[in-house]
Amino acid sequence: MSLPNLITLARILSVPILVWAIAANEMAFAFVLFVAAGISDAVDGFLAKRFGMKSELGAYLDPLADKVLIVSIYVALGISGAVPRWLVILVVSRDLMIVGAVMLSWLVGKPVTVRPLVISKLNTVAQIVFAGLVLASLGLHFEPGPLLPAVMAVVAALTLLSVAAYVREWVRHMGANGAPR
Repeated sequence: MSLPNLITLARILSVPILVWAIAANEMAFAFVLFVAAGISDAVDGFLAKRFGMKSELGAYLDPLADKVLIVSIYVALGISGAVPRWLVILVVSRDLMIVGAVMLSWLVGKPVTVRPLVISKLNTVAQIVFAGLVLASLGLHFEPGPLLPAVMAVVAALTLLSVAAYVREWVRHMGANGAPR
């Protein structure tokens, strides 16, 4: 188990604490944990690349940690009423559709290689910025003004565009020659 993988595991294990902090309305603590998770994501990636500690396990763990963190935060913020439920449903449904499509492709004997698309990376950044902005505004007691609805609109648009891009890629893959019927 490499140091980057241990850092990633720590990030995954911090998610229940972060969800608890949101549920307990400890938003300043939740914001600090969220920032720490972001820093740990950068650190584990830097260590893995800089010191040749990349691993197959890390290639699976890192995106899993990101998804667990984002989905959990959005669900917790949605339940608390800090984020509109429609946005939570959109963000979570996107990830469930992607996982479902990958599983279905494996079940029918035509496994799809999951590779992040540019739109997906932009979507993830927007989702993180929005969640951080919400947590910061609640935990640090500042009014973000029109920035919050603007970033929320960007998250919604990028999430929809990301779904469309992944569906297009999946349909192309499944329809390629040699696909089982």
